[in-house]
Amino acid sequence: MSHCFRKLLIIANPVAQNGEGKACAYRARALLASALGEDSFVLEFTERPGQASDIAARAASRGFDCVCALGGDGIANEVACGLMEVPAGERPAFALLPVGSGNDYARTLGMSTDLPTAVLQLCDGELRSHDVGKCNDRWFLETLSFGLDAAIALDTVERRVRTGKTGTMLYLQSGIDQLLHHMDLRRYTAVLDGGEPVCGESYLFAVQIGQTYGGGFRICPDAAPDDGLFDICIAHPPLTRFSGTFIFLMAKDAHHTRFKQIEFRRAASIDLRFDAPLPVQIDGEALVADSYHISIAPRALRVVVPYQGESARS
Repeated sequence: MSHCFRKLLIIANPVAQNGEGKACAYRARALLASALGEDSFVLEFTERPGQASDIAARAASRGFDCVCALGGDGIANEVACGLMEVPAGERPAFALLPVGSGNDYARTLGMSTDLPTAVLQLCDGELRSHDVGKCNDRWFLETLSFGLDAAIALDTVERRVRTGKTGTMLYLQSGIDQLLHHMDLRRYTAVLDGGEPVCGESYLFAVQIGQTYGGGFRICPDAAPDDGLFDICIAHPPLTRFSGTFIFLMAKDAHHTRFKQIEFRRAASIDLRFDAPLPVQIDGEALVADSYHISIAPRALRVVVPYQGESARS
């Protein structure tokens, strides 16, 4: 019996990882049946975008106390959105078996991308409470960004569909292409925690719960998923295409933090507006709006993480 749940619902994206999602789900089912018994979980596949949210929202009424997303950051977001519609006292826990391309929230949870290892982590895991962000009416688990980095994230999705490639190298290729051809500057007005409006110019404006986006780029290396605050990274001018590309490459291992053009802030709420339309991504999916009200629900979602031992609890 798992430490974290009595009855588990797995919601799988069959087209995750360029069509490997269904095979991975069947592998996970066999591993879980061996570890926990076939009566301890139910596996269901999605057939359309958004369906995972609907299934997750009904999970508690069907007797499930934990809902596991099997796939990438997209289905993780959908499942979380569904769970956040459930009253807090009835809300099932969230779990993730990462079978995606970016797997950034899996990094935040500490879940392995090796499926047998991840199944063991799920079975032997423990519960922690994580923050969940909300932009206008859409929840997010890991990342919300505006401008250049959003353009890179959305272009990476298109390239993945077109080429069948995955991973960090695809994000790097897209990033270099966007930096060379679409390095657009936008004026913004931001209100942090209800304070005075702050105006500025940015190439990118990233709002993070976890440290990474883009398949492991540590854009906000000090972010913690349970501190009740967003970590914000803003790239200001002046940046040339050369210096922008250099800083972008340095961000893979969080070495961009020492550049004067990069500003970091923290806030629990942000009201944000730009002078012109720009690319926006929320957990890797496009978002369109004229203005953005961003708030955080502190420690609102119980999540399964790998067991850390008694010393990690103190």
